[in-house]
Amino acid sequence: MQYESKTVTLKDGSAALFRSPMPEDAAAVLDFFNAVRTETEFLLSGPMDPEPTLDGERAWIENALASPDQLMIACEMDGLIAGNCQITFKPHAKNRHRASLAIALRQKYWDRGIGTAMFTELIAAARARGVTQLELDYVEGNDRGRGLYEKMGFRPWGELPDGIRQSDGTMCKLIYMYLPLN
Repeated sequence: MQYESKTVTLKDGSAALFRSPMPEDAAAVLDFFNAVRTETEFLLSGPMDPEPTLDGERAWIENALASPDQLMIACEMDGLIAGNCQITFKPHAKNRHRASLAIALRQKYWDRGIGTAMFTELIAAARARGVTQLELDYVEGNDRGRGLYEKMGFRPWGELPDGIRQSDGTMCKLIYMYLPLN
């Protein structure tokens, strides 16, 4: 699914371009992904995982654009992908009222309001689709992420002990959150 591009003014007054990543952006998206997975331990993929390929990134973007159940938004600043987020809509009649969210930002773009602006766009897309519940999970210790999610209204509903093994062997909980939209 494609997102209609727009320029967003961030809390520091700078401008960011929100748009769908396109297949020709595969190298920039790959660069983004490789950067953020080394900047934080709180993503599912980390530096110990195999490095994604350019063809794999291109296919991932093409699949998202072709899917009626996925929407990706890239944040472009200074000629770089500064952030990326995604909403995945549930496809079945019994769970069509739900969608899940994911987000990642380059560290040098933290604290500018990109996460809040991206979540605002994802929540609007969910409402437009008739979704009444949003869901996400985060890794124990990700206090910055938790703060954003709570600010946006998400509430915890459960935990999975030892759901994530960090690169140093430390086991962390996965914490599940939801946001009712009705």
